[in-house]
Amino acid sequence: MRKKIGLIILVLSLVGPGLVASKDDLWKDGLTKIRVMTEFIQKQYHQPVSLKKLEEAAIKGMLRTLDPHSYFLDPRGFSRLTEEYKGKYYGLGIMIQKQGEKLVVITPLEGTPAWRLGIQPGDVISHINGESTKPLSSYEAMQRLRGKKGTSVTITIVREGLDKPFDLTIERAEIPLNSVRYAFMLSPDVGYIFINNFAETTTREFEEKMKMLTKKGLRKLILDLRGNGGGTFVQAIEMADEFLPRGTKIVSIKGRNPYYNREFRAFRNNQYEDLPLVILIDRGSASASEIVSGAIRDNDRGLLVGERSWGKGLVQTVFPLAPDAAVSLTTAKYFTPSGLSIQRDYSHLEDYLFSRNVSRENREVGYTRKGRKVYGQGGIEPDYEVKFSYKPLTARMLLRGLFFSYARKLVKGETSLGRNPAWKNQTFDIDFQADERVIQDYQVYLQSMK
Repeated sequence: MRKKIGLIILVLSLVGPGLVASKDDLWKDGLTKIRVMTEFIQKQYHQPVSLKKLEEAAIKGMLRTLDPHSYFLDPRGFSRLTEEYKGKYYGLGIMIQKQGEKLVVITPLEGTPAWRLGIQPGDVISHINGESTKPLSSYEAMQRLRGKKGTSVTITIVREGLDKPFDLTIERAEIPLNSVRYAFMLSPDVGYIFINNFAETTTREFEEKMKMLTKKGLRKLILDLRGNGGGTFVQAIEMADEFLPRGTKIVSIKGRNPYYNREFRAFRNNQYEDLPLVILIDRGSASASEIVSGAIRDNDRGLLVGERSWGKGLVQTVFPLAPDAAVSLTTAKYFTPSGLSIQRDYSHLEDYLFSRNVSRENREVGYTRKGRKVYGQGGIEPDYEVKFSYKPLTARMLLRGLFFSYARKLVKGETSLGRNPAWKNQTFDIDFQADERVIQDYQVYLQSMK
């Protein structure tokens, strides 16, 4: 028996190091192939190739084999991610939209350089530093308007009613990227808050808006997370904590690295634990939004209304590769309080990207605190489904900015209805509703825009 044990130990001692060495050799062999291929392209390709371009392509190629949410951040992407996380950037302080070939100002943000210089909704930015904005997308124009603090940018404004365009040179300043976009009362006791994304300042913004609405009589809340694609993990936990008693489970994460095996619970009290709550979700609600809505659902804390959410249950960690570049790598999965992963199958990328309906068959089943059956691996399903109806004609009108341009003209008295003497004293506040007269006037306006 001792001879057999000794023989086994001898075999393991001989085979073990060989196996390890074999793994190391495989890694070295793979890295050698990448290096040789890079040198081969640089020497033999018919024109010069940037080494940086090859490096980035190799990194992107590796990440594409993993999952849809692991990706490389080049300097521009890294800068944008940092801005979104910090909740601020350096620029002019305007919301813009591309309408056809025109770059239109939707609104200047109060207190910003653009607001102080009198930029108005509906102004068209025809040039940025002398460059025409016609070929630029909204994102490309936004990148040109942003820059380092204290630097300046010159924009050319075309304003309706003025004979000639005029230039404005504006010094860039710090602009808050508020994630709580809207907050108002829908009725004497029902408040509404829309959160666009989860950034470093989201919970603080939310609490400020809640204090403001509470003074106006808020007793119930509708929290709108539609189109909210997520953001920072910590802010999602803090937002869920606003509505859950201390000690209540919010989410857990599990990864191959034990560091990522963690559970998160509500750690505060005396927030809004007893406030009647409805959360609105849709196919654009993902990641951090699903952490919040999943925690509310599984703890039977409120009602979810709308459409099934996206189904992103993967956690990314950003690892810097250089001062201005990084990789966002999936390091864990997250699970709702009932123990379910809401991550949809992404083995067929075309199905995943178009968010098709997911059958309940063969999906994991869990139960809420009160015993309601819920399903995993397919996003968060609402308690009350309200299908989103978006007709192609409506989409085209939105893309052309026709609703916005008509509203401006109506308020300024430049439409048939707006010129009517009986309309002169009309006020436009939160209670304004478009009646049959407005709809008919809008139809006349559309005819004039053909």
